[in-house]
Parts: sequence; C-alpha cells; structure tokens
Amino acid sequence: MRLELRDILIKNIQFGDVSEIKNHTLYVNRQDIESLVMEDEHIKEVLIDIARPGEEVRITPVKDVIEPRVKIDSDTGMFPGVISKVRTVGTGKTNVLKGSAVVTSGRIVGFQEGIIDMTGEGAKYTPFSETNNLVLVCHCHDQIKAQDHEKSVRLAGIKVANFIGELSIGLEPDQVAVYETLPLLQNILKYPDLPKVAYVQMLQSQGLLHDTHVYGVDAKNIIPTILYPTELMDGAIMSGNCVSACDKNTTYHHQNNCVVHDLYKKHGTEINFVGVIITNENVYLADKERSSDWTAKLAEFLGVDGVIISQEGFGNPDTDLIMNCKKIEEKGIDTVIITDEYAGRDGASQPLADADEKANAVVTGGNANELVILKPMKKVMGHMEFIDKIAGGFNGNVAEDGTITIELQAIIGATNEIGFNKLSARDY
Repeated sequence: MRLELRDILIKNIQFGDVSEIKNHTLYVNRQDIESLVMEDEHIKEVLIDIARPGEEVRITPVKDVIEPRVKIDSDTGMFPGVISKVRTVGTGKTNVLKGSAVVTSGRIVGFQEGIIDMTGEGAKYTPFSETNNLVLVCHCHDQIKAQDHEKSVRLAGIKVANFIGELSIGLEPDQVAVYETLPLLQNILKYPDLPKVAYVQMLQSQGLLHDTHVYGVDAKNIIPTILYPTELMDGAIMSGNCVSACDKNTTYHHQNNCVVHDLYKKHGTEINFVGVIITNENVYLADKERSSDWTAKLAEFLGVDGVIISQEGFGNPDTDLIMNCKKIEEKGIDTVIITDEYAGRDGASQPLADADEKANAVVTGGNANELVILKPMKKVMGHMEFIDKIAGGFNGNVAEDGTITIELQAIIGATNEIGFNKLSARDY
C-alpha cells in the first residue's frame, strides 16, 4: 500500500461567517458545527469554543481528540465503518490539517477522563497544548445510558473532524510525505539483508466504556490480525474508551502513531518494516491466552526477527503485555515493550502489575503517579465538578484559589505508551 499524506498547516483558528481555510487559518461557522452535532437525538445541547496554544484555558473532562483529515482521490471516506462505508483505507492521497484538532468534552461518565491545559505547568505534559483546538462540550439528555452517552459525544467529534477536513479539498499542501509497504513476499525480496521488524499494537478493549474501534468493529470482538501500517495512519482505528488520561490513545494518537512513523524512517535502510499486528486487551484469562497465542503465531508467520509491542492502559493490561512479550520471545523473536509506570508518587513501588524475565528490553513513558501542581485558568471549557474524582485526583486536591494538585495520570497524553508525549529521561 502507498499512502500520500498532504499536510496543510493550520496556524490559527477563529470563528467566522463561513467555514473555510484561508492563509493557514481555520475559520469555523458555529451554526455549521451545531447543526451537525445536533443531528444526534441523544444530544440536547452543544457548546462550541476555541482553545489556542498559550491561552489561559483548561479543557476537562476530555473524551477524545481527533485530527481533521479527508481522502481526496477516491470514494473511500475517513473513519470507515463509523461515518463512511466500510472500505479499506491506507492508499491514495489524504489531506491532513496539521496543527488543528477537534476536542470533545461533556458530562463525566467513566472517571478516567482528563485535562488539557493550553498554558502553564499542565501544558508541558500534553501534546494538545500545541494544537489549535475546536472544543465541543456536548450535553446529552438525562437518563441516557452511559455507553450511549459516550458513543454520541465521540461520534460528534468524528463527524465534526470529517466536516473540517473536507474544507481542505482543493487546497495545495504545504508538505507531502509518502509511505509505502509492499505485499509481504515482495517486501522481503526487496530488502533481503535487513532485519524484519513488525509492530504489535495492543488496543484497549477491557469491558464497558473501554472500546477501540477497528473499521467500526469493537476490538473486543476481534482476534489478532495483520494491517498495513498505512491503514493506521489513514483512520482505520478510532478511540472510544475511558482509560486513564495519561496513557489513553485518542483517535489523534492512532492517526499519528509515532511507532509507525519512526519505523518507516528506518524502513529500507536499517530495518525492513513488514507490517502491524493488532491485538486486544481482555478481561478473562481464556481470552488473554487466545489473543496472545494468536499474536505470537502471527509474528512467527510473518517470519520477523524483532517486534515492538505497545500497550494501552495499565494494571490488568500489563498481563496481556507480558503474555505477548513472553510468547513472542519463545518463538525466537526479539521484543521491545513500550509501557508506562504506576510506581507510586515516590517512584519506589513496582511499576507494572506483571513481569517476566523475558521482558528485558523496555521503553517507559514515565511514572503516571508523579504529582504536578496546576494553577487556575481564566477559562474552563467543560466542568470541574469531578476534578478530585478523576483518575489521578484525590479528596482535597483543589485549593481555595483553584490550584489543583494532581497526578500526571489526569493529563491527556502525559505518559502515552506509543511514545507520543513530552517526557524524556536525563542523567543525574
């Protein structure tokens, strides 16, 4: 598959009489957005706002973040199986509104929904303090089921991102990048002397409100399978889960999976990047065994020399991570795992809930229990009622002046387990 990503740089976002893109500025007509969101009968009201880098704005609780994109050379649409026909993506040309994002918020449901600060200490830990954000605060009707509430709010974000992406049709890109993966046998023949590497991406799927969608199918209902890397880059996977904000993979993360991007940078020179294996994270032991067996089997079937494995979430998924690592290593394939740590606020506790001696090459996204202090913001988009109850919060963590003491766990993307974060290591 060959995919051409055509970046159109968005340097500002404003409200306007007409929804359009001019001179690197995204203009949004409120009525256009409201009409689109209010098509959903479950939503009774939507508050539409803008958050730019450097502004004294806090967005919470954040449900999802989506990058506006559009396919421009085929009848294949974005977000297949959700708002477009179920057609395979990952080929052709896609416009990307780089520097912009749609952020969804609303009444808290899962208590694992986090914070984006556009300035101050919190902004240092989330990549979305650097994007020009169109914020949708959606209020659903009372008595709606939790899963229907979350579905409606997240679908609103997908629909709006798709609408905004379509504004770029006919525009010339500021930069173009081409990514290509040949069919397996051709790929191996083209680079016979390079080590063959695959990426195993674990998708959050552990119970109610822990959903990730693959071509519109809840990942709970899949068995591990193989994707071209460009399918991930082109909207095949969408977020739909409430997990701790720090290591949640939003839809934006899936669209911009940096493991895939980094492997492509070395493809054909240092490694032969042969493809992606997606697998789910399960509740029951039998399901964990089945999925990890299949993941190891597919890695063996591809004939790879090495595998990178990333997880999403923590605690229970640590078992899935270690199972995948151990079983792939037992096939004679080297592994590197990407995770984050819940090592206590002092960093002294066991960082993962499971371990094995074969998991001896680890990349960490940081300690999610580390405490940070967030100063008050002039404006809050969403609401602050549950800031002491979201994952990472605690009773009494909000001072009288509005200052928040909270764990990194509460900040969207702070310790992201595909490495899409701002933390780094240093020697002392």
